[in-house]
Amino acid sequence: MRNNTDLALESVSGIAEPSAGWEQQHRGKYFQITEIRITDSAAGKAFGKPQGTYITLSGGSLSGFSEYYPEMTEEFALELRKLLPEEGLVFVAGLGNQQITPDALGVRVTEKIIATRHLQQELAAEEEEFLRNLRPVSALAGGVLGQTGIESAELIQAVAEKIHPSVILAVDALACTAPERLGRTIQIADTGIAPGSGVSNHRTALNRETLGVPVIGIGVPTVINTRYLSETAPEMTVAPRDIDRLVTQAAHLLGCGINLAVHPEMHYADIANF
Repeated sequence: MRNNTDLALESVSGIAEPSAGWEQQHRGKYFQITEIRITDSAAGKAFGKPQGTYITLSGGSLSGFSEYYPEMTEEFALELRKLLPEEGLVFVAGLGNQQITPDALGVRVTEKIIATRHLQQELAAEEEEFLRNLRPVSALAGGVLGQTGIESAELIQAVAEKIHPSVILAVDALACTAPERLGRTIQIADTGIAPGSGVSNHRTALNRETLGVPVIGIGVPTVINTRYLSETAPEMTVAPRDIDRLVTQAAHLLGCGINLAVHPEMHYADIANF
């Protein structure tokens, strides 16, 4: 059953203490943050997750308003920044289907990204020096296989071979098994992402092995299988009732957080102005 969740935190749930092959740390101020490091392939196989680092930020519903929203965004940015290379182009790839709300998170996030790859060439005026000095960033949402006839991994690989990023941030909607994590959790993983794996619709994984550069997977669980809600329920994949607001709010937080992570000289207010 563990393989039916995209969350590493759920994959290790029920195990009393970390053992050989994996370790766990806790921290956080505005989120409850759990960092899981799977340090050998045997442990990863047992959990159904690749070897690597998984950072989970848990809190209240991301669809609601919090007075600590800027602080939450900055805390997410700080956690993401720990996994980023210090320099080089950042390529943000939004996965999913814009026409299906629970699957639209990745696409919505790319709409929030401040693309800067072109600025050094296009902005020469002295008053634009601040913009020219921002880290180069590109963003793309290419749609899903059923819309384009092209696997997301194929499209992202083709673009990456052209623009040569130092890291790819793959953003997607996730699936979970615990109702209390639905729309309340953010996962960051340096193992990349496997689109559709949580809903048994496996597509080509996006990771260092398939794309040739480090890939960081970022997502929020927006759906759950009804079998985890009731053993007698018909098997369906469902989303929370406030899914429209959830995806809108979560995309804003992730988008602003990614901008803050790649541009540490900026603050939340600067991002909000954009």
